[in-house]
Amino acid sequence: MKILHIDSNHALMIEQLAAAGHINHEDYTSSKEEIEAKIADYEGVVIRSRFKIDRQFLDAATNLRFIARVGAGLESIDIPYAESKGVHLIAAPEGNRNAVGEHALGMLLMLFNKLKQADAEVRNGQWNREKNRGLELEGKTVGLIGYGNMGNAFAKKLQGFDCEVLCYDIRPDLGNANARQVSLEKLQEKADVLSLHTPWTPLTDKMVDADFIKGFKKPFWLINTARGKSVVTADLVEALKSGKILGAGLDVLEYEKLSFENLFTDATQMPEPLKYLITAENVVLTPHIAGWTVESKIKLAQTIVDKILAMP
Repeated sequence: MKILHIDSNHALMIEQLAAAGHINHEDYTSSKEEIEAKIADYEGVVIRSRFKIDRQFLDAATNLRFIARVGAGLESIDIPYAESKGVHLIAAPEGNRNAVGEHALGMLLMLFNKLKQADAEVRNGQWNREKNRGLELEGKTVGLIGYGNMGNAFAKKLQGFDCEVLCYDIRPDLGNANARQVSLEKLQEKADVLSLHTPWTPLTDKMVDADFIKGFKKPFWLINTARGKSVVTADLVEALKSGKILGAGLDVLEYEKLSFENLFTDATQMPEPLKYLITAENVVLTPHIAGWTVESKIKLAQTIVDKILAMP
């Protein structure tokens, strides 16, 4: 097959696909319109998130057999329309699930132990021990919404901390030795920590809003390594101010662009809720890197190669 790569990835991808007899072309700079003008020449396309694969793109891709996204989700693709054209869709959540699990755990431990502010204070010559007294995970209840690859990976990391792990998912019978599946109501009743591991879909868009937050019986900590648009940031900020949310670890933000590459394109237009998050001591922010490790770059590429080579 002729395969067009429109985002750069680990070199092993092109090396292994070429060794299997496929023809690989790379174009990391052309506009979407320029790609559309030549996409009919290709049977496969490999992307990350440079632009949306919409109906216009798919109509131009008259010979396309597959789209492979080097990442966990397919939200940048018009999935129903692609499937209606018989295009095989490939993603690689297996490739970065371990990285996401470790990152989520790191964020949670950072929040519980006040590492962000303690580090800043010591660097500023302050030695505040009582102010920075931490919490332990032991005895707490961690609730996971979404129990696929990412949720499972985080639950696995939590083993050994002597905490209770609950999961909620729209699919039944997913619970295992690492997490007990419960109703959303039960999770909201018991959770001390909420961690999101859901794709961005109509069901999860703006899912964590004021009413959702009020549904929790206890004040809780929020970890989001999933998708930023699942959380209404203004409502999160109000809950942080009121103490209903005790702190937040956010690898993703509502304000991200599709490519996830650059949030601060115009700092003068920064929303007020984001300004609050940036200055809050009980908020940890990272730039959509939970699944972005040296190892996951290799694993993601290898997963995509394996799935392409397994196509009939």
